[in-house]
Amino acid sequence: MNMEDYREYVSTETMMGPNSVRILAELLDKYPLRLASDDLILDLGCGTGLTSLCIAKETGARVFANDLWISAEDNGTRFAEWGVKDRITPVCEDANHLHFEERQFRALVSIDSYHYFAGSKGFFQEKILPFMRDDGVVLIGIPGLKDPYTGRAEELLSDWLGDDAYMFKSPKRWKELIGGGERIESVKTWEMDCFGAAWADWLAANTPYALGDKEYFETTIKPYTCFVGIYVKLKKA
Repeated sequence: MNMEDYREYVSTETMMGPNSVRILAELLDKYPLRLASDDLILDLGCGTGLTSLCIAKETGARVFANDLWISAEDNGTRFAEWGVKDRITPVCEDANHLHFEERQFRALVSIDSYHYFAGSKGFFQEKILPFMRDDGVVLIGIPGLKDPYTGRAEELLSDWLGDDAYMFKSPKRWKELIGGGERIESVKTWEMDCFGAAWADWLAANTPYALGDKEYFETTIKPYTCFVGIYVKLKKA
């Protein structure tokens, strides 16, 4: 995936945190999605739809772009402006109460959002797995805690994140939370390489939220946190 192909779409209006396109690019470079044009992908927690645009263009498949905070109307307008409205369906639903058909999606992608709603044991099996087709793939990239600091999120991150510090978990812990089961072939988690570049793009934006993060970057964010990559491969039928 070539970042230059999407530079014109990355802006203060479309970014909601560290550059989601860089996080997505690392996932797709490491685990390419080879899909047919009639395959369906769920972009769960798509924000302003920036990742949905990239997924549609990179895979050629159809994308359902779901976000709770950004309305389907707003994202639909952006998709029309970007010339991809026929390939991306905007949705606005809570990840705990999705209304898709069972085994509908060949792939699921979630960038910088899964930690908000999926940090409890059993969530993946109960809320995600039913919508995934056999032989499907799940790719997740989220902020987390480096493995050496497992279990210390509230101690280390509370000054920066307040009551939300508990959402940050280590790669090892996320692997445990995804769990196993008869439909799951493998689960891999790792500390992603795009941390520095994705954060640099965000901090350069100089928005109020970015400026707030900049205050804690050297003392808290950089030493203790990472981006956690998660790859889940489902078994064939």
